[in-house]
Amino acid sequence: LRDGALEGEHATSLTINDSVPFGPIVFDYIFTQLSSFISSEKSQSRGIVLVSFARSPSSTAELLNRGTDIATLSVLDCYTDPLGWKEQLKDVRNLDDLFSQILVLGKGLVGEGKTRFSVAIDSVSEMLRHTSLSSVSSLINNLRSHAQVSSIFWLLHSDLHDIKTTSAFEYMSSMVANVKPQNYKKGQFHASLKRRNGRVRVMVEEFSNEQSQIKFITQSLVPKVQFNMQLSDKERSDRAKVVLPFEHQEMDKSVQIYDGRKSLTEERGEIIYFRDSDDEMPDSDEDPDDDLDI
Repeated sequence: LRDGALEGEHATSLTINDSVPFGPIVFDYIFTQLSSFISSEKSQSRGIVLVSFARSPSSTAELLNRGTDIATLSVLDCYTDPLGWKEQLKDVRNLDDLFSQILVLGKGLVGEGKTRFSVAIDSVSEMLRHTSLSSVSSLINNLRSHAQVSSIFWLLHSDLHDIKTTSAFEYMSSMVANVKPQNYKKGQFHASLKRRNGRVRVMVEEFSNEQSQIKFITQSLVPKVQFNMQLSDKERSDRAKVVLPFEHQEMDKSVQIYDGRKSLTEERGEIIYFRDSDDEMPDSDEDPDDDLDI
């Protein structure tokens, strides 16, 4: 999310799949981390637009108290009056208008030109309560393909939707994170990243929940793998004691190695194989034309 997209690419996108209460906490963690990178100018984007469906303005203020720079943040409040019954300023069912409002807020942060901003949607599940999957997918694709959007991420409560819905959001994502609980204080963060060469990198990270805040145990999504290329004295000794299955180890006889051919001095077992039908492909050492009179 921090690195964003290259010129001509769609914006980097992340789906956070959640079937437990950890999802919103993980969303807040990613949001505050990205905001910190933006504030310190370590990110491609220079601002972040929070589209708020599941949190009240007071909850958004708590994010600001965690160190988010208000100069780099704009909030589109879709929680207080989503259908415009009170002030008739917005209707979240009109996604063309919602798209325009997101762009206006983003450009208000970074201006016109090539400077980019990020977009965070705190719950696409809430969006799907008001409009269709195809409309929400179209909105996200329009944001991803916009030249000034650097990255976009959203939270999806996957236990509320069918496989078709979750698959659609994962298809639009360059990264997918599944939040899996271990207990009410600990969980695992399973991340799949689609690289530009088409390969998928899978990483697993454990986290703890301390006072409604996520703390990753290693503070890194890089798997820790260590290899020891040298054998210890005990390992060398144990390896020398291993009796291989093709060796006839006897104290009063020389070591014989059976090479697969029938012995001239003793009878051995023989395997005779018949193919099920003539359509079955022959083995590599068979002659498929051995029945022809040539």
